[in-house]
Amino acid sequence: MNMLPNIPPFWSALAYWLACMLYVFLLPRRWRPVQTCLASLVNLAALTICMTVTAEWQDWAFNLGMIVTAALTAVPFFVLCRHSWRNAVYYCARAFILGGFTASLAWQLYALMILPRVGRQSALIEAAVILPMFAVMYLAMYLIERMHRTEMWELQVTTASSLTVASIALIIYIVSSISYLSIRTPFAGTTDADAFNVRTFAYLGGVAILYAYHLQICENHARQELTAMQNILQNQYANYQRSEESVELINRKYHDLKHQIAVLRREVKEGKNLEYLDRVEQEISAYEAENKTGNRVLDTILTTKSLHCRQNGIQLTCVADGAALDFMDVMDLSALFGNALDNAIEGVSVLPDDEQRLIHLSVARQKGFVSIRLENRCKETMHIEKGLPSTTKAEKGLHGYGLKSIQATVAKYGGSVTVHAENGWFELRILIPLLTV
Repeated sequence: MNMLPNIPPFWSALAYWLACMLYVFLLPRRWRPVQTCLASLVNLAALTICMTVTAEWQDWAFNLGMIVTAALTAVPFFVLCRHSWRNAVYYCARAFILGGFTASLAWQLYALMILPRVGRQSALIEAAVILPMFAVMYLAMYLIERMHRTEMWELQVTTASSLTVASIALIIYIVSSISYLSIRTPFAGTTDADAFNVRTFAYLGGVAILYAYHLQICENHARQELTAMQNILQNQYANYQRSEESVELINRKYHDLKHQIAVLRREVKEGKNLEYLDRVEQEISAYEAENKTGNRVLDTILTTKSLHCRQNGIQLTCVADGAALDFMDVMDLSALFGNALDNAIEGVSVLPDDEQRLIHLSVARQKGFVSIRLENRCKETMHIEKGLPSTTKAEKGLHGYGLKSIQATVAKYGGSVTVHAENGWFELRILIPLLTV
């Protein structure tokens, strides 16, 4: 019991590699599954070679080998995952501590409970005992982490958080390994079993601390997201109120001008002047803010967006049964259609060809549902990830709040939202049950 064998290099390498893969397959990836698996197997081989070569190193030399191991655990996050270097460092630190804990606990249980009964080390027995332990521990951790997978996809770790987690991981590693350097430390013991205990409990504390820190970051992200969506809701409603006033003013001025032109037309006899009046009447007709959908809120939003589209060379067409939306709150309607049309206008505005700037909106009753369908041209390279279109914006953390606001509004009425991008067309489909009336 005083001279327990150290962890074989392969099991350490496998533990670190599995910890990396746990997070890699929870995060957005660059490559397809087959390519990712092949690259990850190369990383496992590199980790195994590194751990085998450094296994006999002693004292500080061994710690240098662990630095190389930590660097190899970082490779999958930089190569396989599609996120910032801050996220890569953040998840690498968490994977390194989780891998150390899993390897230490599994080997300690084997060395203290199984090895004395067997009497000798056997690779077959080790595999039969350690592999199920790994499977149970990593499956449990995967299920825990999966509850926050949405946040993991959207989370943009700050530099401060990344460095904080890396520092915590370094401190945990130092505490876990200091008893192997000297017995004259507060963390040392008199036997190998004591050293194993220190290492296992230090790593366990590290896993708990880093997970608690991760929960705090996720909660902060959720609060920021909620605040952002509430701001979007309020802004869209404020835009609707301003638009309503503007539309009423435009309508009054348009009808006044129509009557004035009619009077002038009766007084003018010459053909040239009549042609001039015809041209003037045709030009101002573009500003007749009249969208007769049967819903006052939708009419106002469509009128405002139509005027904006005309000014920017965008063709917006609409076929809508606005009366089907009467059960929805004014703020919800303004947020829903305001965000949807703003996203569509933003999507077509970046297209170089004016003929491609097309948006079509339809609202109809369909088998007990309100069906809302918004289509617009988009870039051929657009992809959908986790229900959100990809973005090239520098501030990716601010991406998608408009669509999230739409999803939250529709969910309030028990509906569903689906998005699809193919062949240069982006499609937003919404189904809301009419039973909520």
